[in-house]
Amino acid sequence: MQPHAEQNYTVDKWLYFLIGLAVLTNFSGLFIPLMDPDASIYATISRHMAESGNYTDLIHEGKDWLDKPHFQFWITAFSFKIFGVHDWSYKLPGILFVLMGAYYTYLFAKKYYSKQVGFWAAFFLLSAQHILLSDNDIRAEAYLTGLLIAAIYHFAVCLDDKKNTHLIIAVFFSACAVMTKGVFTLIPVAGAIAGNLILKKRWKELFHIRWVFALLLLVIFISPEIYSLWQQFDRHPEKTVFGETGVSGIRFFLWDSQFGRFFNTGPIKGKGDPSFFLHTLLWAFLPWSIVMYMSLVHKFKGIKQQIAFEANEWYSLLGSLSALVIFSLSKFQLPYYTNIIFPLLAILTARYIWVKPIHPQARVIKIILYSILSITLIAPVILHILYKPGGSFIIVALLIALAVFLLVILPATIKMVGLKKVLFQTGSAVLVLNLYINLIFYPDLLNYQGSSEAAFYMNKNYPGEKVVCRTTYDAAFEFYLKSDILHIGKNSIDLNYPGIWYVSAAELDELKNKSVTLQVLKEVPIFRITLLSLKFINKKTRDSQLNKLYLIRVEPNNSIQ
Repeated sequence: MQPHAEQNYTVDKWLYFLIGLAVLTNFSGLFIPLMDPDASIYATISRHMAESGNYTDLIHEGKDWLDKPHFQFWITAFSFKIFGVHDWSYKLPGILFVLMGAYYTYLFAKKYYSKQVGFWAAFFLLSAQHILLSDNDIRAEAYLTGLLIAAIYHFAVCLDDKKNTHLIIAVFFSACAVMTKGVFTLIPVAGAIAGNLILKKRWKELFHIRWVFALLLLVIFISPEIYSLWQQFDRHPEKTVFGETGVSGIRFFLWDSQFGRFFNTGPIKGKGDPSFFLHTLLWAFLPWSIVMYMSLVHKFKGIKQQIAFEANEWYSLLGSLSALVIFSLSKFQLPYYTNIIFPLLAILTARYIWVKPIHPQARVIKIILYSILSITLIAPVILHILYKPGGSFIIVALLIALAVFLLVILPATIKMVGLKKVLFQTGSAVLVLNLYINLIFYPDLLNYQGSSEAAFYMNKNYPGEKVVCRTTYDAAFEFYLKSDILHIGKNSIDLNYPGIWYVSAAELDELKNKSVTLQVLKEVPIFRITLLSLKFINKKTRDSQLNKLYLIRVEPNNSIQ
């Protein structure tokens, strides 16, 4: 590999500071309660695994659960074993995998471009808006953010530097990704590696015997997942899953959860919009999204014109595009899916910005980033005025002071100019915005997550007392509750179970018509906080958007003890 002129660029010391601030921002929401539904469900399943010592079965609400593979739950259960069951010990592994993704993003960009491109790519990843938001709602994609770029990096080192030991490492990371989300996670890896070899016409490498060895290794590495699914489902065809018996967990893992969803023939169905991810990336990869799209256009021109210094790697372009194409064709489309290709997009963006000492589109990039910077600064002000959170005035004052220091004082002191200045200021602004979200907005917002608030109330006022639940409830209630839950089923309203019940408004009305004596202990306002609306954000209209949950004490006339 021939070094490029851009490898002679020096890395500004303040960039280390900026990356350090980005790391701290990613950790700033560590102690915020988990959000319903997904994060709380995954945490509850991991908690059951850690407390029961059963690492093969995934159990939710006392029932067999078949949706995601095991890797995330194994890692989280291990964290619970070490640190105890907490919201922060659930989030910690996911955030660490994101940081692992940033490290491998740096290694990859450094290898093929320069140390400066590597550091900026890592920063772009850590400061992407949806990465920062997802740190408070850890799902499988947080793990994949680290695993997939690690696999691509080690495959690239194996192929380009002829270091075959990296093949084993690459397959291991690929297997972990498969055990996190399924076989479709291999698409960006395969797209990156195979596409790079095809464009470079490295046909011998493409059809090398090593891929047979890699496939055998992959089967060996995913065998714990296969065994666990067999143990929980295939060994017990009498279990009812998705309303049917004889459901194969292995088939679901290898086909229904992936190809079944893609063709919309599996037990879980969805709807799709081919343009969904194209417009989702515009906000999810903020503040770098528009420049990222400029980098894609530039890279496509490189394919057409066969620019010599761009022909060194096509991994980042082809890996990201292959995933986007499959995602867009699929019927299952959610914003957090894009996170797994953010490392590749960050590399493309950083490389595009530092393609030349004086960028030909520098003026355009400045206009774009300063426009986004303005919106980033205005957004928390508008949010604060509308929402009126109850956060500390001291924290708000400190964040304002930090913004002034980062955006005005520091750039003037060290005499930043050109693209470096606007990149520093824009990146700093998005970090301050997310510090506001994590330290002021989210702590107040979680007061409206009735499931966790009800659990906190029970733990404080009725410690250890069993709670009766009739219908499906949000998982945060079970995760945070420090006592047992009695599941009586949605058709059991006529049964007489004494004690504290956790009910909806409709269930409360239904109980009032029964021959029971009841006392309302706590009325809990609830709103699905992951689906915010303007009417909810506006404090003046918020109450109209709230539903109610109730903790009641039921004293039946004829109790079943």
